Amino acid sequence: MSAPVVVAGASMAGLRAAEQLRAAGHTGPITLIGDEPHMPYNRPPLSKEVLAGKASFESLAFRPRAAVADVEWRLGTKVVAADLDRRRVRLDDGATLSYAALVVATGMRPRRLRCPGPLAGRHTVRTLADARGLRAALTRPGVRVVVVGAGFIGCEVAATAVALGAAEVTVVDPLPLPMAGPLGELLGRALLRRHEARGVRFALGAGVTGFDGDGHVTKVVLDDGTVLPADVVVESVGSVANTEWLDGNGLDLTDGVLTDEHLRAGGRPDVVAVGDVARFPNARYDGVPRRVEHWSIPTDTAKHAARVLAAHLGGAEPDPAPFAPLPTFWSDQHDFRLQSFGAPALGLDDVRVLEGRPDGDLLAGYHRGGRLVGVVALGGPAAAAAAARHRAELLKTPALTA
Repeated sequence: MSAPVVVAGASMAGLRAAEQLRAAGHTGPITLIGDEPHMPYNRPPLSKEVLAGKASFESLAFRPRAAVADVEWRLGTKVVAADLDRRRVRLDDGATLSYAALVVATGMRPRRLRCPGPLAGRHTVRTLADARGLRAALTRPGVRVVVVGAGFIGCEVAATAVALGAAEVTVVDPLPLPMAGPLGELLGRALLRRHEARGVRFALGAGVTGFDGDGHVTKVVLDDGTVLPADVVVESVGSVANTEWLDGNGLDLTDGVLTDEHLRAGGRPDVVAVGDVARFPNARYDGVPRRVEHWSIPTDTAKHAARVLAAHLGGAEPDPAPFAPLPTFWSDQHDFRLQSFGAPALGLDDVRVLEGRPDGDLLAGYHRGGRLVGVVALGGPAAAAAAARHRAELLKTPALTA
């Protein structure tokens, strides 16, 4: 298998795809293209340890396996177009690369608020440069912080800002509770109490209509008329898939790259998508394609997609077993951790306390059709260990119908 493979996206998913291609027996050239100047690194600490000044870039960088020592890296370069019929991609430096197989690993970028007002003082957290710039802003004395978005990153940033000594930290979200969308009311209320007890303020059920300030944001205006003073604004309002470079190839790019049950894009055996840009059906649950932005997904998708590509390049059919990962994530906030296994968002209509209590360590179970499809622990190490005990049960759960 000496055919060239191009991996668009020098992310964790891209790196793992290259490593897994080698593990699957592919010996041909592999080129990884990434728009950041850095080698792949671990992103979750950006909103926590890096922002708090407790971790360096060197501690985040992944150490590539020896099997990919011969891989060509094109860093600081962006893929801007692709011709899938001709099997080639074009880079922003004018170069064109041909391939026998393509791995789409271009990931996501932060969604930005489209509101009137100054841009200076408004931050996102996706890259190392983002985290460095935000840390410099947060460490100024007496800083007032408004975080827009009470999701995972928003709540992590709020917790870190409090720990850094910010004078005020306010989280704004149109939903009535933090993380209500992915976790539901039970966990949302428990999280709200914990954050408020540690000094975070919330403006819930409200959206942002604009920013005030002379060249630099000083106020955040909400749709209920509230005006929040702000020296620093953090926008954590979701993500946008980096798929524009694939336009014109007949792919479904409605929300990421739609794939089949083997992560193949558009019915093409020579193109796969990995990481959080992939919208795939998970046979563990149902046939509905979804993107999953959890830490475990880059590695899981890379393993499966690499085997599929290696089989194609070797003239064989892939293993017929469909892709069926068990999503996993955690989130450290203040002095507690959220630990999840499975797909809690599929069981929001039936959430039960499995262990503990809402005002202490808590383990919640999420059920669909009476079956456990996800568990989320909130609290200390004992709570996280309780969630892990249910992992085997979740792995054995048979597929559900949509």
